[in-house]
Amino acid sequence: MGLFTRHPRDGPAVAPAAHGTNGHARTRRGHHEPYTMTTRPTFGQWIKVTWLDILTMAAMGAIGLGVYMARPAPTRSFAVTFSDGEVVYPQFAYPMRKEIIPIWLAAFLAAMIPIVVILFMQIRVRSFWDVNNGIIGLLYSLITAAVFQVFIKWLIGGLRPHFLTVCQPDLSKASNTPGIVGAGYNAKGFQQIYYTREVCTGDEKEINDSLESMPSGHTTAAFAGFVFLSLYLNAKLKVWSNYHPAMWKLVAIWAPVLGACLIGGALTIDEFHNWYDVLAGAVIGTMMAFSAYRMTYAAIWDWRYNHIPLNRSSPMMFGGGEGMELGGATFTRRVGWGSSGAGFPFTKEHGFFEGGSNGHHHGAAGFNGSRKPVGSGVRGDNIV
Repeated sequence: MGLFTRHPRDGPAVAPAAHGTNGHARTRRGHHEPYTMTTRPTFGQWIKVTWLDILTMAAMGAIGLGVYMARPAPTRSFAVTFSDGEVVYPQFAYPMRKEIIPIWLAAFLAAMIPIVVILFMQIRVRSFWDVNNGIIGLLYSLITAAVFQVFIKWLIGGLRPHFLTVCQPDLSKASNTPGIVGAGYNAKGFQQIYYTREVCTGDEKEINDSLESMPSGHTTAAFAGFVFLSLYLNAKLKVWSNYHPAMWKLVAIWAPVLGACLIGGALTIDEFHNWYDVLAGAVIGTMMAFSAYRMTYAAIWDWRYNHIPLNRSSPMMFGGGEGMELGGATFTRRVGWGSSGAGFPFTKEHGFFEGGSNGHHHGAAGFNGSRKPVGSGVRGDNIV
């Protein structure tokens, strides 16, 4: 079957539940053809369930690139100097430095490092659909975050810390002649100290870029990719679950977030962004990462299910049992994870009890038994 297909030890391939309430198979137009998550599809089968995503991502990428290349939409006013020559806002007069981490490198790292880790996890997970959902989810996060932030840059933006250096304002060029962009806003405001970009004499491309500071594209990409990776690692390593893991796993899930913080923080050192630009980018990237992960996996924080990639054609059978595909799609093998039946330790020893009219196992919401009192039958000196 190959690297990305589960071995028989994880249970037989289970046909997905693709039936309606009346028990008949759903064949209405618009529904995906049912497929099982335990086997690798042919390329044609994969295209049938993924083509719309590919088309959407291409369209969103084209839209994002078009907006990114467009000239800033608003005519922004900015103060230059007081009447005595003092710079009004020195926080926008920093020298223009070379970027510590260029945007292409930030985007490359935010995409390639998670992809490499997802592929590495297949040493034990060995699931095509885990790779598919992991990488597709990552692309969801990166692309939607990129488009989100370029629209804000274009319509709202803001001044970069090196704006005045790039602008090289010459106030003698100020004009309010009807018909020019910014007419009526030069030498205006309190004490007539505000001007528009018509007074700038620097490179037009650099001026456009320096008017689009908020939010930080570097930071948005970094958090979109690395927060997604952190959620993926938490699920596969079961860091916050039903046992006490080794400390290296805690380090592993926070290392990507540290990387994202370092990329964003570097932008305040090289004076390419203000701190609030970085914060806005981090919020956007994190929001998209959480959204994308939950679209492609069964949960974010619920440690019982957050490692399970979702099927497009069939709802997942929450509650465990043989009907739950890829229940063993974890990297860790501690306390029975990834090694018994469907791979999830749905046993009384792990806090799950038999119950329900259909005989399925149930999680915390389906307890039909009573727990023993804490410490019952255990000597105090044996607890440590």
